[in-house]
Amino acid sequence: MSSLNLDDFTDLIERPDGGVRRDAEARRERQIVPPGALGRLDDLGEWLAAAQGAVPVRPVERPRAVLFAGDHGIAALGVSARPAGGTEALVRAVLEGTSPAAVLARQLNVPVRVVDLAVDCDPDALPKDVVRHRVRRGSGRVDVEDAMTPEEAEAAFLAGVAVADEEADAGTDLIVLGDVSVGGTTVAAVLVAALCGTDASVVTGRGGQKIDDLTWMRKCAAVRDALRRARPVLGDQLQLLAAVGGADFAAMTGFLLQSAVRKTPVILDGVVSAACALVGQRIAFRAPDWWLAGQNSGEPAQAKALDRMAIEPLLDHGVTVGEGAGALLALPLVRAAAALSAELPEAAAEDTPVEDAVEE
Repeated sequence: MSSLNLDDFTDLIERPDGGVRRDAEARRERQIVPPGALGRLDDLGEWLAAAQGAVPVRPVERPRAVLFAGDHGIAALGVSARPAGGTEALVRAVLEGTSPAAVLARQLNVPVRVVDLAVDCDPDALPKDVVRHRVRRGSGRVDVEDAMTPEEAEAAFLAGVAVADEEADAGTDLIVLGDVSVGGTTVAAVLVAALCGTDASVVTGRGGQKIDDLTWMRKCAAVRDALRRARPVLGDQLQLLAAVGGADFAAMTGFLLQSAVRKTPVILDGVVSAACALVGQRIAFRAPDWWLAGQNSGEPAQAKALDRMAIEPLLDHGVTVGEGAGALLALPLVRAAAALSAELPEAAAEDTPVEDAVEE
């Protein structure tokens, strides 16, 4: 019998410190630049202060990009522009520094960690530190079979929890979360449609490589068929992940929840991380207070999930490449908000604007 009780996360996760946020807001009101003049940067700085429990906010000095990798059996239906089983090549590009996310991370001086949960290749083909949390090789075709067994779903979820603990213990102060997968946007659409009660066509997008109309119709049909398998298990999130998710999805969900437990803020990337966050919200309703959405990828399932969690993306660049690239683009914005919040001087009493002074 499983010893994992997902309800524990509801008790373990606290919201970012509301008192500290009020102190940060009060400090912002005393600074020389009028409140509101910096737009969302004000809100970002105050959110970060509450997450850190510190006023003034500390700079983000030890961020890390964490990318969960896995192949999805649904890709065999031709729902992606990438070949089924092609995640190994994507992982290699990240590790070799030639992928978009690797280039951005290098530019921003952010270390990248890849965690293989279900890449469809021999484990000896990838470095040991990448494969040490692997649960299985690939996942089932979720339109006709489970992605994995309940035991594998639990193992993957706990692997994500372990990775979150490793990062928190290492002093990581902000996570950029992404995925490396083929077929992942189809699985994400299934989860979002199931949890939001919508039809397949509402959540099915064009994916990272902008598929053509015929491929999109196949993808819609796959999401529709998988939804029939998802709806009967909506009451049990771990069973839902086993039925129509994947080991990488289960691990990302566990990672997000444990990061909230450990009070580590996370920037979500695209539709896959948004879908996992939505599953996490079903488990612990306070958890989304620890997450930012880096950017709007244009995927309808991402928009639906973020709207359900009341999270507004920081950027709107339509980056669909995955691998945390969109979230990495938002990191300078978060760092800028922290610097402005901490370093803008407070106005002296005699600096009160003339229009605010009381005539004598």
